[in-house]
Amino acid sequence: MDTTKVYLKPNVVIEPLLDKWYAWSHLISPATGAMNITGRHLKIMDSYIKAPAAHAAAVKNPKMLGGPFIDYEGKRVDEIKALKEDTLENQKDLVAFNNAIKELDELLKSKAKGYSLDPLYDEMPEILKGYVELVYDLNSQPSFRLFEGLLYTSKFYKQELQSILLWVTENDERPFVLSTPRLMEPDKIHLDIPFSHKGLDVLSKMKKEPGSLDEVKEILGISEEQAVVFDSFFTTEAPKKYEKYTGDKVRMRYFGHASILVETKDVSIMLDPVISYYGYHQEVERFSDMDLPDVIDYVLITHNHQDHILFETLIPLRHKIKNIVVPRSSNGSLQDPCLKLMFKALGFENVIDIEEMETINFHDCNITGVPFIGEHSDLNIQSKICHHVAVGDFKMLFVADSCNVQARLYENVQGVLGDIDVLFLGMECDGAPLSWLYGPLLTEPIARDKDFSRRLAGSNFERGKALVNAFNAKEVYVYAMGQEPWLEFISSIKYTDESNPIVQSNKLVAYCEEKDIIAERLFGEKEILYSKSAAEVVDMV
Repeated sequence: MDTTKVYLKPNVVIEPLLDKWYAWSHLISPATGAMNITGRHLKIMDSYIKAPAAHAAAVKNPKMLGGPFIDYEGKRVDEIKALKEDTLENQKDLVAFNNAIKELDELLKSKAKGYSLDPLYDEMPEILKGYVELVYDLNSQPSFRLFEGLLYTSKFYKQELQSILLWVTENDERPFVLSTPRLMEPDKIHLDIPFSHKGLDVLSKMKKEPGSLDEVKEILGISEEQAVVFDSFFTTEAPKKYEKYTGDKVRMRYFGHASILVETKDVSIMLDPVISYYGYHQEVERFSDMDLPDVIDYVLITHNHQDHILFETLIPLRHKIKNIVVPRSSNGSLQDPCLKLMFKALGFENVIDIEEMETINFHDCNITGVPFIGEHSDLNIQSKICHHVAVGDFKMLFVADSCNVQARLYENVQGVLGDIDVLFLGMECDGAPLSWLYGPLLTEPIARDKDFSRRLAGSNFERGKALVNAFNAKEVYVYAMGQEPWLEFISSIKYTDESNPIVQSNKLVAYCEEKDIIAERLFGEKEILYSKSAAEVVDMV
C-alpha cells in the first residue's frame, strides 16, 4: 500500500447529481422532485430530441440565458433519448406521483364545495393515500398538505438515484445547470453514492489535510477503470494555509453573491455559502473555500432558492459545519418543502429551524430571525428568513432578496431590535417570472400577463431606501446580485450598466453617500474589520 499523503486539488468540483441532473433543493424533496422531473426534465429532453438545433441556437443567445435549453451544441441526441427512457423507467413512481397530484387537484376543484372532505379520502389517487391530508382554509377554499416526513421514508425518496460527479475546473465557465443534464465525459468520475455518504467528508477534508489515496479510493469504491482519472485529482503540494482570525474585532469577509463570513476570535458565522473554487487563473479577485475556517459554528440559510442553497458547496463543507440554521417550515405545502427534513436527509446532523423574531444566543453573539417578505411570486412560502446578527453591541442585518413591499413591516421590526450598524440587502429587482422556478409545481397553466406580474424580485431603490431609513443604518452594502462570474452557471445573470438592478442600486448608493452613509455594491471580495462596541470601521481591504 502506498503511504504517501496527498491533498485533493483545490479546483476539484464535487458536483451532486440526481439521475444525471444537477441536484438543487427542489429535486431533493420527494414531492417537488416528482413535479420537476415531469414538468421540467422530461419536457426539456422531449424538446431537445425534437429540435436539437433550436436548443443550440438558443444557448448562444444572451437573451435566452437560464432558459429551458440543453447545452450540447445540438449533439448527443441519442444519449438524451437514452436518458429520457431511463428516467421514465427509474422515476416511474415519481412520474405517477406528479400525475396523482394533478388528479387530486382536479378532484378538489370539482367536489370540495365547503362540505366535509371525509368522503374524498376514498376518491383520492391510491398512491397518495396516507401521505396527504385534505383541508379547507377559513374561506372554505380546498387544498391539501403533504406528510413530508413520511415521504422521505417512502419509495418516492430515491436515494439510489443520487450520485457525485468529480472533475477539475479550470475557469468559471459552465452551462446553466438546471437545463442541461450531465452526460458522461472521459475526464470525469461518476460515483454512485448518496449525498449523505461519509466518504464525501473524508474526501473534502483532503483539500486541507493530507490523506491516504488508497484509503479514500477504498472508502469511495473507486474501480480500477476510474483509478487513473481519480488519481489525477490529487497532489502532494500543500495548499495555501488558512490563518485563523485571532484579533479582538469583528471581521466581515464577502465571498460573492449572498455569501458573507462573520468572524471573531471565538465564533464564525457563514451566510448562504455559494463559494468559488481556487487553483486556476481568475480575472476577478475572490475568496474561495480555502479561505474558510476549519470550523464554521453557524451556517445561516435565508431561503430555498438555488443561488442560496447550493449543495455543491454545502456538502463539501458538511464536515466543518457545527450548526446549520434554516427558516422553519412544516406546513406541508407543495411549494414550500421543509428545509430541516431536507438537510437531515443529506447527512447534516445539527439542523436548527428558526422562527421569525426567535433568537439564538451563544458567546457574546446572538442571531435573530427577521421576517422576509416578497420575492417568492406571492406564493405562501414560510421557508424564508432574514438574519439580524449581533456581536457585542455591533449589529448587522442581512435581508438577502427580501422585497420591502410593505415598509411598515421593517419599521415594526426596528421597534423591537433597534437601529443597526450595517445593512446588507439584495437589489435584483427585476427577477424571473413565477413559472421560471415554480412552473413545474403548477397544476394548470398560468396566463402570461399574470405570470410576468409575479416576479422573483428583490427591492428596488425606493424599497431599499425605506429599509435604510427604517433601521438608520450607518453602512449599507448591496449584495446577492448574482454578478460574479462563478455564479452564472446557477443564476444565468449578466448585467450591463443599463440593467435596471444596476441603475436602481446605483441610486441607492448615491442616496446613502448624500446622507454620509458608507455604501457600496459588493463584487468579488471585500474584507472589513469592525469594533464590537461601536459602528467603527477599523480597516477595509
